[in-house]
Amino acid sequence: MGFFSFLRGFQSGRKGSLLNKFVIFIATGGYAGFFPIASGTVGTIVGILFFLLFFNFALPIYLLTMATLFFLGAWAADRAEVIFARKDSPKIVIDEIVGYLITMVLIPCTFGNAFAGFLFFRLFDIMKPPPARKIDRQMKGGFAVILDDAVAGLYANLSLHLFLCWNPLPFQEMDRWVHSFL
Repeated sequence: MGFFSFLRGFQSGRKGSLLNKFVIFIATGGYAGFFPIASGTVGTIVGILFFLLFFNFALPIYLLTMATLFFLGAWAADRAEVIFARKDSPKIVIDEIVGYLITMVLIPCTFGNAFAGFLFFRLFDIMKPPPARKIDRQMKGGFAVILDDAVAGLYANLSLHLFLCWNPLPFQEMDRWVHSFL
């Protein structure tokens, strides 16, 4: 067995190949997509964890990380559709992670804001306002899987910014309540 024999696992046609395992890991958000109920919601929770990891980064680094996940996720989602033999399989949740990160662009990191972002993103992801619904129904492949959630994330981001400018009180109260327990 040679030193480079592990590279044989990168052959895309082999079931269980190293590349397919990597694709599944990325597309399912670290296997969160295998959660038996509400995998999209679980994927969004993973998105919150990514946000908590990256919110302190400078805005250009945050945006670069988000763009990298967008394109890596589109590639992985495209391959995962073939592996799972299903268009936009519920196991694919990288789109929820990217959509949530888009939702939280320029939003201060507080418990209330993270929760509000979660609610707004899930609302727009489920509603699929234009052009998200058209993308979801008419486009194919990994780019479409990611793009409809990116659109939902843009709607959620705009709505969250407007809501926080108009009436931040409910989420500030939630932050006070959470801090009273910590």
